[in-house]
Amino acid sequence: MPIQKLHLQHIRNLTDVRFEPSSRINILHGANGSGKTSLLEGIHFLGLTRSFRNSQIRHLVQSGSESCLAFAQIDAQPGKPVQPLGVERRLDGEVRVRHAGQSIELSQLAQLLPLQVIDSDTFLLLEGSPSIRRQFIDWGVFHSDRSFIQLWRGFRRVLKQRNSLLKCGKIDPRLRRIWDREFVAFAEQMTQLREQYIELLKPDFEATLGRLLGGVNVELRFSPGWDRKTPLDQLLEEGLARDLKQGFTGVGPQRADLRVRADGHNAAERLSRGQKKLVVSALKLAQGALFYRLNNRPCIYLIDDLPSELDERHSRLFCQFLEDTSNQCFITCVDPSALDGIWRPDTAVRRFRVEAGAIAPAD
Repeated sequence: MPIQKLHLQHIRNLTDVRFEPSSRINILHGANGSGKTSLLEGIHFLGLTRSFRNSQIRHLVQSGSESCLAFAQIDAQPGKPVQPLGVERRLDGEVRVRHAGQSIELSQLAQLLPLQVIDSDTFLLLEGSPSIRRQFIDWGVFHSDRSFIQLWRGFRRVLKQRNSLLKCGKIDPRLRRIWDREFVAFAEQMTQLREQYIELLKPDFEATLGRLLGGVNVELRFSPGWDRKTPLDQLLEEGLARDLKQGFTGVGPQRADLRVRADGHNAAERLSRGQKKLVVSALKLAQGALFYRLNNRPCIYLIDDLPSELDERHSRLFCQFLEDTSNQCFITCVDPSALDGIWRPDTAVRRFRVEAGAIAPAD
């Protein structure tokens, strides 16, 4: 059970909220504007020091306050005692993160609370920019290989330096070759990890989608960001004039994408709106299943207004998937009856009513 107790302060309309969630399914219901989504934001803040709706802290901190805080008792490591976790961010930019009495880095925090968000923006995964799909891939790689974060940071540093040189307009060939060698080294390692992850994800995705959406053949294809038939260093050399003109590097992992094909066509163009939501749901559920298999611990799912995103039949199927896993889930809705009759009697379901920034058990 990742989160056993939760305490949020000065997050949007939540002045001071405490509650003890279920280890499995938590349904947060209330009228629009009551604070349901703010509770999900608070949990996301606890795990990543920011909201999933807007990364700027001024939008999250309650009006009239100088900071927002989240505290929890978490059971993030199987076999170890429950430990305290606290996160504070101030409007002046200060960030404090403490776990078990020690200050920790943001990458360590993300590993403690692996969060999966499903809201209206999540369904842009197919139609949105490639950067959204890269984030999806990199979440999985980050949680499956500890070396990835250092590779990612190293690559971003080299890419930034190379782009800065390109913007200068004239580059010392010797200096450029040095940065290109580093660029290629990081790019090849990152791409190998990304490719391996997608191959691991495919069986879970296919099995999940088969239950949610039958009769459509959906295929995942990883695009590394350059034509692998040609060595990357050669492509950098051949594309130098173009890169100098544009002021940025045109090939590499920063251009990677996840291509989703339905019956041989671009899924974003081929599928209906409802079908696209099911494909994205399958991707997120499969990612959680793979995380559990690789790490022997569950994710935390933050699901905002599920009944409005999926019809009754597919909401039921979606919830059955959640029920079949060990994930801790927080699901918001306006009408709690929309999720009645879905859960098995032995599933630990806890319902909470949210009203005017306050939360109370509704069972």
